[in-house]
Amino acid sequence: MLIEHQSKRPNIDATAYVAPTAVICGDVTIGPRTHVSYGAVIEAHGAPVRIGAQCVVRENLNVRSTSRNAVEIGDHVLIGPQSSLKGCIVEDECFLATGVKIYQGAVIGRRTEVRIDGVVHVRSALAPNSLVPIKWVAVGDPAQLFPPDKHEEIDAILARMNFADEVYGLERQSGSGVDMDMKEVTWRVASGLADHRGDREL
Repeated sequence: MLIEHQSKRPNIDATAYVAPTAVICGDVTIGPRTHVSYGAVIEAHGAPVRIGAQCVVRENLNVRSTSRNAVEIGDHVLIGPQSSLKGCIVEDECFLATGVKIYQGAVIGRRTEVRIDGVVHVRSALAPNSLVPIKWVAVGDPAQLFPPDKHEEIDAILARMNFADEVYGLERQSGSGVDMDMKEVTWRVASGLADHRGDREL
């Protein structure tokens, strides 16, 4: 389903294929010979989404830009099912396996592989030809790799990357539990989603 958002229409090359249950919303460009599978959701929220040539976007995943971060996906990239890419750059010839999570401001260098359930955190940069093992976390610029049980090490680097500011434009709060003002977070997110009330199916 193609959706126009605030007079921004998706721009899909005539040789691309978009499955009938995929949702493409707003300022999204999809290049030649790219295949978007069933249940994929590709949304532009402020900044554009650009997907290059001969990419494979698998089932039931979300690719979304934000008001601060565009999504730029190069040519010959495969994005596995159930993945989530938010406001990031993925250079040419990358393989992103099932369940990969890539966050705002991240850069994935050319010919990099992120394996099943791998995470590349906010503002983190992977050099070309990198490999993130199954369920591991890449964090920092340049990115360091950690197994998922190394929470303290990951959190120490992530604190400097400032997730709260990058994703929600908020200052990180100290103390235990959630490190953000959740009343403000939910207000901002709900307000942004209300921008879609005027969307229309093309």
